[in-house]
Amino acid sequence: MTSQRRQSSSKAESLPHPPDSFGRSVAGKVSLARALSKLGLCSRKQAELLVAEGRVRVAGKVARDPSLRVDLDRDRITVDGERVIAERKVYLMLNKQRGLVTTRDDPEGRGTVYDCLAGLDLPFVSPVGRLDKASEGLLLMTNDTRWANALLDPASHVAKTYHVQVASAPDETMLERFRQGAVVDGELLTASSIGLLRSGGRTAWLEIVLDEGRNRQIRRLLGAFDFEVLRLVRVAIGRLQLGDLAKGKARHLTAEELAMLAA
Repeated sequence: MTSQRRQSSSKAESLPHPPDSFGRSVAGKVSLARALSKLGLCSRKQAELLVAEGRVRVAGKVARDPSLRVDLDRDRITVDGERVIAERKVYLMLNKQRGLVTTRDDPEGRGTVYDCLAGLDLPFVSPVGRLDKASEGLLLMTNDTRWANALLDPASHVAKTYHVQVASAPDETMLERFRQGAVVDGELLTASSIGLLRSGGRTAWLEIVLDEGRNRQIRRLLGAFDFEVLRLVRVAIGRLQLGDLAKGKARHLTAEELAMLAA
């Protein structure tokens, strides 16, 4: 490191990427805050606080900038003098209860999905995608960011299946209108499939399958036709079923289930 810092500025300028404050090219690196998250230590927000408090060192030097680019494979990162080493990969499925948010810390003091993990011996894990506060059901959590990003990539077209209770029973004509989609705020909202599960009295349950994830997609789509969503439960991701996992409970995915998601 010392010899690199002593290189002349003309030599540094010849690098394809300018060096950072530690004298290293920034190509192929991630921010320090993201690195601490990827290593399973904490969330990015918590990492930024650790850096601001001067508790993080890179290559023995106190790092004050959470956006500093670091190499996860080569740079020695310590927090409070202890080296941060990648945690074991963890893959969880959780049955999210209605009323919980999917953030780590909520400024409004609402319950979060992390409350469901209390008492479990786990590294820091993040939700794979989101379920809004009013939605329920299957949520994946992991510390494997590559795996999560692959599932979330629109190109992967991983289907997500929802059971949705609406406040009135649609007839076949209305179901066909649902299937054709609607433009909401200039955005065309559609679903891979929409079918009637059952109806009774004034309400009905629909099964809706999406192969992409947009903000409040189902609620906005049905709302365009003045259909109120009473409950929204995600019951499957790909071939992985929520099954009989109790509300508010989490468990590790099996090898077979991981293979199902990779198929």
